[in-house]
Amino acid sequence: MPQPAHMRPLWPRDEQRARTRSMRALTVCSAALLGLLIVSGCSESGGTADSSEGSGGTAPDGMGGTSAGGTAAGGTSSGGGPAGGSFASGGGPGGPSGGAGGGAPGAGGLSSGGAPGNGGAPASGGGFNVGGSFPGIGGFPGGPSGGASSGGAAAGGQPGAGGGPAGDPADVDCDAEMPTSGGVTHSGNGQGGSGNLAWQIWSNTGTGDLVTYPTPAFSAHWNNSGDYLGRIGYEWGGWNQTPKPHAEYGKIYAQFVAKKSGTGGPFSYIGIYGWSNNPCVEWYIIDDTFENLPFDPGNTVKKGQIMVDGGTYDVFTRQTPGTGGSRCAQGENEWAQYYSIRTAKRSCGLISISEHFEKWEEKGMQMGSLLEAKILIEAGGGAGSVDFPIANVVAENP
Repeated sequence: MPQPAHMRPLWPRDEQRARTRSMRALTVCSAALLGLLIVSGCSESGGTADSSEGSGGTAPDGMGGTSAGGTAAGGTSSGGGPAGGSFASGGGPGGPSGGAGGGAPGAGGLSSGGAPGNGGAPASGGGFNVGGSFPGIGGFPGGPSGGASSGGAAAGGQPGAGGGPAGDPADVDCDAEMPTSGGVTHSGNGQGGSGNLAWQIWSNTGTGDLVTYPTPAFSAHWNNSGDYLGRIGYEWGGWNQTPKPHAEYGKIYAQFVAKKSGTGGPFSYIGIYGWSNNPCVEWYIIDDTFENLPFDPGNTVKKGQIMVDGGTYDVFTRQTPGTGGSRCAQGENEWAQYYSIRTAKRSCGLISISEHFEKWEEKGMQMGSLLEAKILIEAGGGAGSVDFPIANVVAENP
């Protein structure tokens, strides 16, 4: 009686066939298991991409993520938000730190990959400084006081003391109005102030007055005061100061607006005024007057003409006696006077003081050490006034 097949003993050939079938089944199972391991078991942040830069390895293009189906390192895990990408500190675009969008096909199937990272947004920092007005009152336009901040706009400084106009110094507001408060009236002969707000009033009768303000502005008034001088600007020759050659103060210029009323007597000067020492020189740059321009101050030697600030100036020298030479250290009883007299009036604008000095020196008119540089009204009589809503002398190294 034949035995059932499951009880039949195996012949060697049958046994070999059975073993072959078992090995094939094992191989299929192993392959399936390997595929599962590759697809679901290898997607970890500790990927093995070459040339890694991120914390879990990045692909060679720097975008993160392994190509063997893993999540992009430095990017996002499956279903998560971007892992990186922050504002750069101090400006400059931040580098992309998000992961690559999915890896290349893995050995056992497509990678679930990381979602694309957002990368680094451009920094908002490193903007232009807003500090430091150009020019500041009491000093030549300096560097901005605000530096670039870390990750934001510069915390800039405010305009210099006195709030000088920003931008091109030649841009002067000829319609400027006088300050409405803060005025202090000075009468008789006197002086005071500091920086480019140093003031002085003088007349040979001791009359007239001068009104000064916390900003570079002033008003001058006289009434048959003889020779009256009112001025404001830099004083380097008094108040325990040591004067220097003008070049050591750097570029010096002035912005002015002058509004006249009344009369100024037989002569009047509106412009820039000062003294120098060694040699002793009283000097004028005249842009306006109550009379007519041009004129010759008298007893002069004409040194020619110069072009400054878009205008033509006649240049004169003369020697004059008197008591004014006491302004110089050696107490001169006779001293030189230098004049630049504009050939056409103007009551508003920029006066490049240093440029006049340089052109004078080219003509052999030596300057010595600079004692002062101030915006001036000088009137030889009459009854009148001048308002200076802008009377701003600026020096690079005051």
